[in-house]
Amino acid sequence: MRESKEKLEAIGHTVFLPKGIDEEIPVEARTDLSVDQVIAAKIEYDFIREHFRCIEKSDAILVLNYEKNGVANYIGGNTFLEMGHAFGGNKKIFLLNPIPTMDYDTEMHAMEPVILNGDIKLIKN
Repeated sequence: MRESKEKLEAIGHTVFLPKGIDEEIPVEARTDLSVDQVIAAKIEYDFIREHFRCIEKSDAILVLNYEKNGVANYIGGNTFLEMGHAFGGNKKIFLLNPIPTMDYDTEMHAMEPVILNGDIKLIKN
């Protein structure tokens, strides 16, 4: 996310990252925490509402959907929630890679995201 932020800023965009991303290792990626500890951190730091607030002050969102858990172009629960929030707020949704094949891919298609096919420079001001 940090690298994509730098690329977007270099071409003139203002970028808001989700809270906690500036940490060396974001909470969700830490292997030293139990599931209960991750949940507690999400509640304590109000991560979901913080992410929604970033979306509300933005014109669009960019989903960095890479392979994860053996699923190409994976979009997890938190990101799907954020896409729904952006969609409900009439924000443009960009996906770095095509929509993954998942249980809720029909909903993602219905949001009509712009697929960048890996080229972040396609996002214009």
